[in-house]
Amino acid sequence: MAPLFDLPAAPPAGTVDAPLTEAPLSRADELLKGIAQRRRIITDQQLGEVRDIAEWAMQHTVAVPEDASTLTERGLDTGLPLAGEGAPLISDFAVLELGAILARGIDSVRNYVGQVVELSHRLPQVWAGVLDGYVPVWKGLRIADCTRDLGVEAVAFVDQHLARFAATCSWAQVERLIDEAITRFDPDLAEARRAAAAETRHFDIDFDRAGTDSTVPLHGEVDLTDALDAEQALRHRARELAELGCTEPLDVRRAMAFGEMARCDLTLNYLTDPTDPVVEETGLRPHTPRGRTVDLTVHLSQAAVEGVNPAGAVGRLDNTHTPVTAEQIREWCAAAGTIIVRPVLDVAGHEPTGAYEIAERQARQVLLRDQTCVYPHCTRPAEACDLDHVTPHAKGDVTCPCNLAPVCRGHHRLKTHRHGWAYWVLAPGVYFWRGRTGEQWLVTPGGTYALDTRPCPGTTTTDSVDPPDE
Repeated sequence: MAPLFDLPAAPPAGTVDAPLTEAPLSRADELLKGIAQRRRIITDQQLGEVRDIAEWAMQHTVAVPEDASTLTERGLDTGLPLAGEGAPLISDFAVLELGAILARGIDSVRNYVGQVVELSHRLPQVWAGVLDGYVPVWKGLRIADCTRDLGVEAVAFVDQHLARFAATCSWAQVERLIDEAITRFDPDLAEARRAAAAETRHFDIDFDRAGTDSTVPLHGEVDLTDALDAEQALRHRARELAELGCTEPLDVRRAMAFGEMARCDLTLNYLTDPTDPVVEETGLRPHTPRGRTVDLTVHLSQAAVEGVNPAGAVGRLDNTHTPVTAEQIREWCAAAGTIIVRPVLDVAGHEPTGAYEIAERQARQVLLRDQTCVYPHCTRPAEACDLDHVTPHAKGDVTCPCNLAPVCRGHHRLKTHRHGWAYWVLAPGVYFWRGRTGEQWLVTPGGTYALDTRPCPGTTTTDSVDPPDE
């Protein structure tokens, strides 16, 4: 089978300041390689343990619920439903024996075996990724811990959609996928959870923690759209304060902006009645509320738009990268003062310009294409990253989405100033990275794959991926 991506025979001219040298490794580099080797040994040991426990559990199953309790020489042995619907029952006595071997208490060993059984029986594709070494053992077990309450259809949905990305997606992304599965396959439960969550909204000021430093912490839980409105106002005013000459750090300016909002100093002033006691007491000039502006990037299926398939009535909100029901979107839009509709962008399109500055449309295209920093294994959101010219503009390349990539500030500095680091664009959203001591990674929308330790998904172990020639 051919590799998914063909690496260039040689790096494009001018992309690497100097070739990777064959100089002897320093002591620090030798230690770094030693750490990597020990990490591989630890990973292999962890994988061996869960593989053996999965096989061991199958030697101690209770076939049917009627046989869940069997009298043995040691007393009443109960078959425990440690995993979700459809997983086998496991002998309680056997689990307790394993607990002594693993030095775990009753609850701990039952939970551990339940995670392994859930993973190996109800999440077969994620389990295959664990066995192949793509998915870390700890992440596979944690995913299994969160899916035990899901029905058969919901857990199959999670397994199918998570298998390729489980190795590199953040835990927040895993939780969002599980949340989406509940919304799709148990809409009544999803709506009940949404209603229950609305009852937990609160906003607290911890005056009891106020001291001579004259600051107090705030915390709360609010409606998502209210939070988006507040974030927009804080960001806007913090930027204005900087333009007006305020030299405080961004976080301090945001706190100052909150104080202005509390005093109704901003246009977010909801005092519309001149006879309001607050107006009379403070002398503040009332303003007309500006109304809510819905600026959401939402992906909806045709079934969700038409409302013909409740199971498919799930959208995805790019503002927070979370699933959202079609009914919730309708409620938000019904309360909106303005609805902004933006044109769909072709994330693989080309819009080259000769200027170094990046146009807003180019930036939006790159941020829609690459959701996170494109450095290996980095999950920092693209919105918080620098837009880097992969081939430097100063070396004659154009400013175009095909030559732009989001790289967080720390990794941008590493790539720019640490000799030997380089990366190339293989396809829109696909990058080949080479480290200073020869490590190689393929960064794709599906995650990061270390080319020097394991093959890419979709290739066999005999497939080879040659690095660019120096």
